[in-house]
Amino acid sequence: VYLHSGCQIAVSPDTKYFAVDWLGVEVTRATLGIIGMGSIGYKVAQRARAFNMRILYHNRNRRRKEEEEAVGAYYCEKMEDLLQQSDFVMLVVNLTPETHKLIGEKELGLMKPTATLINISRGAVIDQDALVEALQNKVIRAAALDVTYPEPLPRDHPLLKLNNIIITPHIGTATVQAIHMMAEEAIANMLAVLNGQPIPSEVFPK
Repeated sequence: VYLHSGCQIAVSPDTKYFAVDWLGVEVTRATLGIIGMGSIGYKVAQRARAFNMRILYHNRNRRRKEEEEAVGAYYCEKMEDLLQQSDFVMLVVNLTPETHKLIGEKELGLMKPTATLINISRGAVIDQDALVEALQNKVIRAAALDVTYPEPLPRDHPLLKLNNIIITPHIGTATVQAIHMMAEEAIANMLAVLNGQPIPSEVFPK
């Protein structure tokens, strides 16, 4: 949000000077709460460690002690504990009946008023109506969404009218290299099936 607003100020035809008291929030040494510590969540933790962030995580299954220590992550058995302590909450879960609207009015109310909610999973993991109210009423400081429901949002959606949110068009894997890797992985899986071999990326192992 800070970067987005800064870009707008920098390019605005109305800008005559940069305000010295326009300040953002420090990431270094802040607390990051990761909800969903699968392969992607763990990669997020690896990157966050480079910023000396305090890392909390909530997951269906606790990671091995060696994996936790490698990134300095602490397990929160209760998601509520993570929400109450985190400066940044990142959602990295699959969309399932259990995670549908996982973050609603109650969960947003548990977060710090200075916290930012980040969603890189699926839009329906958040109750968007509750998020609109939380952002309007400053229940949380800001949100950053790479995913919404639907995609794209209707042009009159209230989330698009807020100044404390960043929305990107589901571009988490939108690089040439990532698309090539995904295509190669898909081909490898198809060839494995055709040749009666184990499927490398089987979603629902038997």
